[in-house]
Amino acid sequence: MKRLIIVSNRLPIQLLRQESGVQLLESAGGLATALKSYLQAQDRSSFNPEEVIWVGNADFSPELWEEFNETKQSTGTFKIAPLWLDNEVNDGFYNGLSNSTIWPLFHYFPTFATYKDSDWQAYQQANEVFADRLAELYQPGDVLWIHDYHLMLLPKLVRSRRPDATIGFFLHIPFPSFEIYRMLPGPWREGLLNGMLGSDLIGFHTNDYVQHFEKSVHRLIGNESKLRSIQVGNRPVKVDLFPISIDYERFNSAYTLPEVVEERNKIREQLQDNKLLFSVDRLDYTKGVLNRLQGYEKFLERHPEWHGRISFVMVVVPSRSEISSYGERKQMIEENTGRINGRFATMSWQPVVYQYRSLSFEQLCAYYTACDVALITPIRDGMNLVAKEFVATRQDEQGVLILSEVAGAAAELGEALLINPTDREGMAQAIERALSMSPQNQSERMRLMQTRIREYDVVQWADDFLTQLFNAKSQQHQWEVRILNVALRKQIMEKYQNAQKRLLLLDYDGTLVPFAKFPELARPSERVVELLNELAAVPQNQVVIISGRDKKTLENWFGSLAIQLVAEHGAAVRQPDGIWQENPDAFHPEWRANIQQAMNLAVQRCPGTFVEEKTHSLAWHYRNTADDLGFARSRDLIDTLHGLTGHQLQVIDGNKVVEVRVAGVDKGSVASRIASESNYDFIMAIGDDRTDEDMFRALSDRALTIKVGQQKTLARYSLPDTGAVLSFLQRFTGMENNGENIDLTPNTELTSA
Repeated sequence: MKRLIIVSNRLPIQLLRQESGVQLLESAGGLATALKSYLQAQDRSSFNPEEVIWVGNADFSPELWEEFNETKQSTGTFKIAPLWLDNEVNDGFYNGLSNSTIWPLFHYFPTFATYKDSDWQAYQQANEVFADRLAELYQPGDVLWIHDYHLMLLPKLVRSRRPDATIGFFLHIPFPSFEIYRMLPGPWREGLLNGMLGSDLIGFHTNDYVQHFEKSVHRLIGNESKLRSIQVGNRPVKVDLFPISIDYERFNSAYTLPEVVEERNKIREQLQDNKLLFSVDRLDYTKGVLNRLQGYEKFLERHPEWHGRISFVMVVVPSRSEISSYGERKQMIEENTGRINGRFATMSWQPVVYQYRSLSFEQLCAYYTACDVALITPIRDGMNLVAKEFVATRQDEQGVLILSEVAGAAAELGEALLINPTDREGMAQAIERALSMSPQNQSERMRLMQTRIREYDVVQWADDFLTQLFNAKSQQHQWEVRILNVALRKQIMEKYQNAQKRLLLLDYDGTLVPFAKFPELARPSERVVELLNELAAVPQNQVVIISGRDKKTLENWFGSLAIQLVAEHGAAVRQPDGIWQENPDAFHPEWRANIQQAMNLAVQRCPGTFVEEKTHSLAWHYRNTADDLGFARSRDLIDTLHGLTGHQLQVIDGNKVVEVRVAGVDKGSVASRIASESNYDFIMAIGDDRTDEDMFRALSDRALTIKVGQQKTLARYSLPDTGAVLSFLQRFTGMENNGENIDLTPNTELTSA
């Protein structure tokens, strides 16, 4: 059976020295509890708990671990594989880059973020230590599941040591918009993205986070995402959303636990007939505790009739006290609590009951089930399981959830009263609405939310992620490189020689000639013209240059050859007899002015770029500018063009070119039409660009398709460059051949269009 190796910054256990010896205490943290629930669901888990190893940074000494192991005690639910970081490295890694840079930035608090080179170096060193530990533990067939923002570099580091490993990565915090993410220094932001892309599957809580990640990858390192798949070399990486959940049954059944019932009765007795407003959070500026207090204060201002009839119990759980901003936040919370109580309290009533402590499971559930309103209003939160826990505990189907619209949980809990956490007036109105909501309305809302959480509980979450990880790995195997050995090349040559009617479809730029600084400089060499002439001279052959070039250029370069020419991706076709046929659907001059204006503006903003005007399309080239600037400006232009073009136009994101043409005019449709005009028994198509993928797709079931380069492709094979293409084509002529040892680099075996 496969082993599951879980990797997180911290281990799910603590070791405590007591008089009786070293004792183990299992963590009650969200991730540990979630995975424990998954593994204990024997009928739903894919792994035997005995074959699960948890790797993490230990907060106990190696000596204490050795002493514990000597007694041969159980390590709890999981097998434990600890590692130890140097204290200075750990400080820069954890308190520094993880929690003073990534955490605030990803939660949209950029002014709180610090950028220290020493922290980045420590983060890299810590991830290297994790990678070395995993390389030691790894056995073929193991499944690695890496968790959270502390270890974003780790997937790539593991991949470099164990290329065949199955690696999943899950981010438990938000992934920010591109405009926020790009605030990281260049090597950092690209390093983190490339690190995550070492995975086979990357998981996020919400669709927004997925889209933010995809856009950052595209804008910063150039990898496109299609159908939530990002091609990294020859390996597709799957990206998807998996909203983490809770152990629904554990929280739901807690309603009747004797300890919970007893504690709940005490709370209600103390409140007498007062309504209870409840919140619980870790001490963190992302949780919006100050905004929450101010919203409650606004409610008290607007509704004096509720004075003496409502109590707000606000529990703040200690967290990261070693980081100065957290201590400052605690002081601000206490000052605001004191101010509100001083303003509104009476001898018999205190509007805010503030508790700075941790709660046991039973105490937490007692508050969940005793309160009338749960006020959960983070300014930004990856998911927020507190909201789901509150809903799950309410067997009585009563209580109202007020939830921040920017918490990840809001995407699933739409029946809650969703608010902007910075809108004090809106929060006050939501509190008043919650307090006046009828029991029937409360029940209807609660039932819908409970059904959703019950059906996608934490076990389903883990099973869903791991199932998709296996599927992603299976898809990679389908896209594995197919080696064209000598025997296979010989089979291709024999098929060509035995064919009576052959069609050779050849792209031009990047296929027959290398790219040039300007399009007019990429003239065909004598070798190319001679080779095409030789191929066309064979009676069984029909040679077609199928290009994005305009017809005037193609006519000028190849007009003397007895070959067929396709200009502007199919907008015009020249038959072997020299007559050009225009595609009437491709000519719509009325759209050109606005598109050209946008492209001209892009030229002004990006030196070295230029616009190429064709009969049926316009193209903006950025090959001659700095790669990062050209790529960034191309993304801006594409965004602009999508706003200008309707369904009748298509924006083509090509190889350092952005082109606009009439939709439906592409290489796929014209290649399919040409292939159907005669009874060809050998069809070969070669191209290098994204526009050639249309051709590969259209001919997938009847042609030998070859991609020039190593990008993801629908073609069956690939050649490394234009020189290899010419050498390969020479094999199909009777010319002197210097390509007996052609490096026909294998690529993807075609599995679907």
